[in-house]
Amino acid sequence: MNQQPEEEFEEDELELFERQRIVVDKGQSQVRIDKFLTEKIAFVTRNKVQQAIDNETVLVNGKPVKSNYKIKPLDDIQVFMDKPRRDTEVIPEDIPLDIVYEDKYLLLVNKPPGMVVHPAHGNWNGTLANALVFHFHHLPEMKGNEGRPGLVHRIDKDTSGLLVIAKSEDAMTPLASQFFHHTIDRTYVALVWGELPEDSGTITGHVGRSAKDRKVMDVFPDGSQGKHAVTHWKVLRRLRYVTLVQCNLETGRTHQIRAHMKFIGHPLFNDAMYGGDKIRKGTQFVKYKSFIDNCFSLMPRQALHAMSLGFLHPVTKERIYYEAPLPDDFKGVLQKWEDYVKYE
Repeated sequence: MNQQPEEEFEEDELELFERQRIVVDKGQSQVRIDKFLTEKIAFVTRNKVQQAIDNETVLVNGKPVKSNYKIKPLDDIQVFMDKPRRDTEVIPEDIPLDIVYEDKYLLLVNKPPGMVVHPAHGNWNGTLANALVFHFHHLPEMKGNEGRPGLVHRIDKDTSGLLVIAKSEDAMTPLASQFFHHTIDRTYVALVWGELPEDSGTITGHVGRSAKDRKVMDVFPDGSQGKHAVTHWKVLRRLRYVTLVQCNLETGRTHQIRAHMKFIGHPLFNDAMYGGDKIRKGTQFVKYKSFIDNCFSLMPRQALHAMSLGFLHPVTKERIYYEAPLPDDFKGVLQKWEDYVKYE
């Protein structure tokens, strides 16, 4: 089986943890869960188990528990722990970064479109990770995700917008845990084809890889495949044949917004992977086709921008919230549509 370039499979939440599931035997005596897991899981220390419990990545019957929880027969225990190490080297490169916030524990970066987040097949240089290791020394890495210094989530190569980077060990796991538990507030802005019938809505449907093309994600509303995914959207601006929408994520699956919007019949403008790179609404007049081609040339990517991030500071516990303005290509296309609607 051919291995696809990893950047094609990017998602917001890095796979930072490996999952183990244990169903307690009927005859099991009641003991503390940290003691039980230390004995049951190979090559794990009690300290590592307790750290996972503190980060709420040990779930019993779907809910986090404390270290002193005493297991009961038939308890369904899921444990998410750091993945095993792998050997990866990231070469420092002097690439400018647009930093919108920084303290001793973390920073927020406004990623430009076209930049891959971390090295992978076909993109070993020029990534955000290459820039990070040049500008910042000793960034932490989650075990199993070496080569991704400071990264706790990611966005697609051609999606612009905000990423939070951990600068210290104190920040890394708590930030990753917030993404894991979906407590991060994330707002995206997207330009989609067509006119949505309502002013707001919610798309719920498992997202998983297409059987026909492993680079593309499909939606499985019956939950038969993929992972649970929820996207809330609302209309920001109606522009006749396209609509500017705000999307808020409950989950962060691979290409979630792109797949969900296609699923409801409104693919992202100029999203080649999901059918948005051709005229989906409008006339067949030569003038209109020329207008669309000009828009595509101005913004040769999917019209998607990670506008805002809100989360709990992993050390100070203060609420952090920042926004990143639309990049020039996105603003330019919006202005073209505004003019088209106004004067056409």
